[in-house]
Amino acid sequence: MGRYSIKELERLSGIKAHTLRIWEKRFALLKPKRTATNIRYYSDDDLKKLLNVSLLCNSGEKISKIAALTDAEICKAVQLLGEGEFMKEKRLDDFVKAMLDLDEVAFNKTFNQAIKELGFQEALTTVVFPFLKKVGILWLSDEIQPIHEHFTTNLIRNKMIAAIDALPVVAQGKKAVLFLPEGEFHELGLIFYNFLLKQAGVKTYYLGQTTPITEVKAMAEAVNADFALTYTLVRCKNEIKTLLSRLEGFESTRIYFLEHKAQSKYHFKYPSGVHKITKIDNLLKKESVH
Repeated sequence: MGRYSIKELERLSGIKAHTLRIWEKRFALLKPKRTATNIRYYSDDDLKKLLNVSLLCNSGEKISKIAALTDAEICKAVQLLGEGEFMKEKRLDDFVKAMLDLDEVAFNKTFNQAIKELGFQEALTTVVFPFLKKVGILWLSDEIQPIHEHFTTNLIRNKMIAAIDALPVVAQGKKAVLFLPEGEFHELGLIFYNFLLKQAGVKTYYLGQTTPITEVKAMAEAVNADFALTYTLVRCKNEIKTLLSRLEGFESTRIYFLEHKAQSKYHFKYPSGVHKITKIDNLLKKESVH
């Protein structure tokens, strides 16, 4: 069972803490428990209910009407919502609920429905990756265990790999090596970029997480790769500078380093042959064969 402060509920639901306090006092919407030292906290069930309430409020329902409903009636009202921006929020919240419940059936149902209605690429960018940001918030608030994170990321990883396998085989065209540097394990983004490049007609060689640079160079030379793509989520300036210096000297293979927003403040000078990109779309425009 999770234990959430009111500030953590605010971050996860988007509803301000002072609004939650008013709703509690006026409508008894949530009923927080108290610790032995009399500090209020909220449960997983409180979070799930609040996510549903947030969806109904965003759809135009008045809080006074929502508060008069039973928990079952709130769930039913959410199911009846029409398509729109709040439906994207609903999918996002459904992912959170499935993760908290470790419910693979519910998770897959939400994932498959999002792909059916939005398409794979948009489902990933507008629902799945924002969901992973919420997972990060839960990590920071120490409200999920490692099993929750592993459970969800592995389900997402399997879905993405299945989508890649379903694409037509690229027999010829530009060749790309995709890898993460040593010590970098966050590969969901790289798997997604593998999908986008293969979909664009690029023949990819996926090396995955924590790959020694010597192995990347060996692969690039063996297949005569046109370019390679990598990134790291570390924020330490010196670590990134060291990595960039090691990316030099790939002869005929162009190296693209996807610089994340938090890293842009450093204004790195990129070595010869290493190119900074800030969006994967920029790479697709340069290297797509379609």
